[in-house]
Order: sequence, then C-alpha cells, then structure tokens
Amino acid sequence: MNESVVSTPPGGRLVNLDLVRWHLGGSAVFLAISIVGGLAYSFQFHNLYPFEGVELLSPGRVRMVHTNMAAYGFIANAFIAGMLFAIPRLTRQPILSDKLGWFIFWAWQACMTLTILGLLGGYAQAIEWGETPIFVDPLILVGLVLLVVNLSVPIFKSAETGLYVSLWYFLAAFGWTGLVYFMGNYLPQFWVPGAAGAAITGLFIHDLVGLFVTPIGWGLMYFFVPLLLRKPIWSHALSLIGFWGIAFFYPMQGVHHFLFSPIPMYAQYGAVVATIAIEAVVLTVLVNFFGTLHGRSDAMRGNLAIRWFYTGMVMYGLTCLQCAFQVTLTFQKIIHFTDWVVGHAHMVMFGVFGFWIFGMFVELWPRAVGRAWVHPRLLSAHYWLTFSGLALMIIDLTAAGLVQGYLWANLAPWAESLDASAPFWWVRSLAGLVIISGQALFLWELWATARGPAAATEFVPVGEVA
Repeated sequence: MNESVVSTPPGGRLVNLDLVRWHLGGSAVFLAISIVGGLAYSFQFHNLYPFEGVELLSPGRVRMVHTNMAAYGFIANAFIAGMLFAIPRLTRQPILSDKLGWFIFWAWQACMTLTILGLLGGYAQAIEWGETPIFVDPLILVGLVLLVVNLSVPIFKSAETGLYVSLWYFLAAFGWTGLVYFMGNYLPQFWVPGAAGAAITGLFIHDLVGLFVTPIGWGLMYFFVPLLLRKPIWSHALSLIGFWGIAFFYPMQGVHHFLFSPIPMYAQYGAVVATIAIEAVVLTVLVNFFGTLHGRSDAMRGNLAIRWFYTGMVMYGLTCLQCAFQVTLTFQKIIHFTDWVVGHAHMVMFGVFGFWIFGMFVELWPRAVGRAWVHPRLLSAHYWLTFSGLALMIIDLTAAGLVQGYLWANLAPWAESLDASAPFWWVRSLAGLVIISGQALFLWELWATARGPAAATEFVPVGEVA
C-alpha cells in the first residue's frame, strides 16, 4: 500500500474521527457488558450465581446478552469504526454523509440497548445467535441498509482504476450481511419449520461469522498490516485466491452444526467437505500475511497492534484446523454438545476478531482522541493477561470436552460427567477472571487517555502515515 492511498486530500477532512471515536467507545462499553455477563454465567456451574432467583437476570438470559453483545455490540461497533477509517483512505473519498453516520451510530446503540432489554425481558427468538427480539430485527435490517449505503458510495465514487482487496471484502460483506441476517431471523421463525428450518439456522450461525465478521475482519487486516509494516502485501494474487475461496466455500458450511440430525446426509456431507476445504483457503491467506511480515518480524516486539493482529491470525489458523477435524463424523461422536464447542467459539470470536479489534484500538484510539497513550505498559499488560487467560480457557474447555465426550460415549451416568467437569469449570472461571482483569486495565487506559492533556500538535500513532 503506497502513501498516496492513505494521504488526505488538500482542503478537506477525509475521515470523521469523531465517528470513529464514538463507535470505538460503544464497542468498549458493550465489551464490558459482554464479559461481565459471561463471567456471571460461568459461576452458575459452581452454585455461586450472583443473581440467583432474579428472573430478569436468569442465567439463560444473561448468556444471550453475553453472546449477542459480543457479536453485535463489541465486534460490529469496532468494525464499523475500522471501515470509517479505512474506506475513505483507500478510496480518497469521504463517506456519503456524516449526518447519516451519526444517525446510524445512535440507532445502532439503541438497537443494542433494546436487544439487552428484550433478552432480559424474555422476548428472545429460539434461534442460536439470532436471539435478538423480533421487534428489534426490522430496526437492525434498516440500520444495515443505511450503513451499506453510507460506506459503499465512496467505493463506487473512487477514481482508482482497480479496487484494493480490502474493498473487495467490504463490498462482499455489504452484499451478504443483510441477506444473512434476514434469512436467519425470519425464515425459520415464520416460513420454514422443521429440519429445513434447522438447516437455515445452521447456515445463519456460520454465515454470520463467515460472511459478515470474516470478510470485514480480513479486509481490515489487509488495510492495517501493510500500513503499519510500511510494505505492500506479499502477494496480490494470493489475496484474491483467499477472497474467492472464502466466498465459495463459507456459505456451504453451516449444516455442520447439525450433524447426525434429520437434515439430509448429502447436505451434511457437503458441509463437511466445504469446512475441510476452507482450511486450504485460509492457509493461502496466512501465507500471504506471514510473507508480508518477512523481514519485519521486529514489529512483533515493537508494535503492539501488529502483535495483536498476528496473534489473532495464528488463532484463526488453529480455529480452522480444528474445524477441519471436528466436523468429521468420527470427531462429532465425541465432542458434540461438549465444552469443546464452547472453547472453539471463544477462540474464533474473541481470540481472532477480538484480538484484531484490540490491535485497531491500539492504533486508532490515540488518533481519534488526539492524545498519546498515557500508560503504554498497561496496554502490554492487557495483551498478556488477555492472551494467557484465553489460552488457559481454550485448553481447559478443549480437555473438558474430551472428558465429557468419552464419558458419554461409554454410557457413564450423567451425574458422573458433571462431577468430572467441575474442576474444568473452576479453571474456566479462573481464566475468565484473568481475562476480565486485562479488560479492566484496557478500559481504564482508554478512559485515562481520552481524559488526558491534549497534544500540542496532531498526534500521529507509530506506523501511521502523516
């Protein structure tokens, strides 16, 4: 990526940093809500649930707040902030309307608030990852359409002769996301019952990750990594192979959430093959990014954003490798419905996309607030606490899943599997406390930096092109 791609045109503000700052702030708020809900939920396994007997805060409802705020509050807000920063710089065109951008911001936060209130009030839909109350869904769909319009116009107005690969990913996500959300939240609920509805639900569960979070996440990585390393992406051809591979294989994977179900076996086998194939596609993407890092490995030590990005990439590779094994029917006989699945979900949603978001925070927050980080060592402590806590949780839940699966396969009494799981659940809660301690440092540092003395001149983060 050359300097002209990211330079601001004379006489105009290319990026609305106020919008970037507020979306990042919203992401941080919902991160706090999500992790507190997750920790509270984990304590019910020790008979220590803090809201025992309070119907509005029952464990099932709090768990749905935990997952939905992670996906739509934390990740979506941060990704919007990243695109608000990246798209104008890649196209050298501002977004369509700042006023529309502010409307979208407040509407999105209102949707998240209504979702929390609806879930706690018992108005959830019986759709995994689509529990958002039915009265919130139309608002989210309208918000998505407005967001797509506001962010896609500068891409179509760009005078560049060829679109950089990040914009390919963003446009694909814009086209897919509204369709995926409508499919998952409306078709099984109203029009497609039974096994067919379950198949659509499976598609929605995986397409939410594969066709919304993944293309935006990788698109942002293709923007930020070359920018911070100050060198072009290693292979443009590999970037396009990765894009088309994800576009082709990801939509077919969803049924692997319902193996051994009444869904026709040809659909289940197709999902298994597509999931294994995506590992080869992901390998090309990882090779591309580590090829880009070649000769600049010192950045892993000296640039915290790069460290977050590449740790997330390693997690992504491990996640997809794990997928390639766990979707086989042999593995499914053991791990189905076990804590293995919970560990896998945390690895991808938090260990990949959450880590990428923290890297973006490191780079964007100082620019958005016009101040240098007040306590950089707290950011380093945040990285190590988050990484070590999540690694402990993933290893623990993976082991717990295997213990549970083999006990069930041997027809052990259910109570025996609970007794065997208890030590693992204590370790999970301990790991959650380590993660939360890291997030507490991070949130404090965000606040302290935003409230610190303003820089005498415009602050330019390390790695940014002035």
